[in-house]
Amino acid sequence: MLNDRVLPFYQSQQLPMLRILTDRGTEFCGRVEHHDYQLYLAINDIDHTKTKAMSPQTNGICERFHKTILQEFYQITFRKKLYGDLESLQTDLDNWLWHYNNERTHQGKMCCGRTPMETLLDGKRLWAEKNLNQI
Repeated sequence: MLNDRVLPFYQSQQLPMLRILTDRGTEFCGRVEHHDYQLYLAINDIDHTKTKAMSPQTNGICERFHKTILQEFYQITFRKKLYGDLESLQTDLDNWLWHYNNERTHQGKMCCGRTPMETLLDGKRLWAEKNLNQI
């Protein structure tokens, strides 16, 4: 996912991936020389920040996303459809994620009624204007 979708997306937006935040799960953490994920981050020069143990509030945005995807995708989808393979489920999830990021407006401190993509593009524009003004 990180290699096939996340990094290419940020590259297409001309945004460097400098740091990633994960929990301390074994799928993300281990010694660099023995752990594929840690090694991948090191090879790509991406800093790895981990949330505090036993402190879900430090990862509140992700926790809220987990609740949203459960309520708006999984609970609805599994009532409507019986999947025969993972590829079909992945296709439906990809479609929902596109809707979530590009059509569904979000409330809160960062998006303020915009979609995440609108928020990203507005942030890029504001950052570019600020940098031009400082030259």
